[in-house]
Amino acid sequence: MKSIQHRGMSALAFAAVATVSLTTPATAQNVGDEAIDVYGQRGIEGPDVEGVLIARSANSIEIAQDNGQRVTIAVSPQTEVKARGGFLGLGRTKLDTSALLNGMPVSVETTQYGAQLVADSVRFSKDDYETAAMIRNGTAQQFAVQRADIDSNTAAADALRGRMGDIDKYDIRGTTNVFFDTGKWNLSSDAERELCSAAQQADSTENALLLVVGYTDSVGSQDYNQVLSERRAGRVVNFLQQECGWKPWRMLTPTGFAEADPLADNSTAEGRRQNRRVSVNILVSKAAQAGG
Repeated sequence: MKSIQHRGMSALAFAAVATVSLTTPATAQNVGDEAIDVYGQRGIEGPDVEGVLIARSANSIEIAQDNGQRVTIAVSPQTEVKARGGFLGLGRTKLDTSALLNGMPVSVETTQYGAQLVADSVRFSKDDYETAAMIRNGTAQQFAVQRADIDSNTAAADALRGRMGDIDKYDIRGTTNVFFDTGKWNLSSDAERELCSAAQQADSTENALLLVVGYTDSVGSQDYNQVLSERRAGRVVNFLQQECGWKPWRMLTPTGFAEADPLADNSTAEGRRQNRRVSVNILVSKAAQAGG
């Protein structure tokens, strides 16, 4: 049986402080070679726990085992942390718990005090550590990049919308209509060119927003045409953002108006062709113009 004697502050004392049910710190004693907690419980050899580290706090780690069970284990200043296959280039023979990264396979030797497991040692391989570190650092870097982009776009959007928040009327600086075949929402090559041209025109207009509205002809049910008009509007929005470089925060919420507001008479084929459209409107608020 492995020794449960700890140097300095015993793992038992740490467990007593860290246990949720205790509200005040308390000390433990050593009697002979056995650690005894404040309730007189004696530490016994605990199970060896192997699995993947899925969570870590200042006082504990959580391990997911192969059988699906999760085990929470207290850690203390006396918990020994070592890497197999080298010491990670850190020049130390012992690591602290900051070296424990989520996603690493670990092997933990424990001492048990009642229902509480306390880690005597945590071991992992150097390769597993390096893999987990690369994932963590790569994720952190990606989050930082995305956060910067989000903050930048949010600030720009807030600045623009702050000037437009109290108005409900806009000047229309231009409208581009692109047309669709019956029952379709895919874009023709001509439509794609016209959309990017509209985006360039809007981009050269200070404080401009785009409002995208989809329409249908009168053929088909109202429910079907509503969905179709929304799909057409969505397709145009995606193209404007993905291919024409239009910023999402400079676009009002797209909508579908089905067969409402026709451009032409639906009783003729030519009229229906003109009504199967998406209108891209370049808008500038009157308040923004007055403020500029």
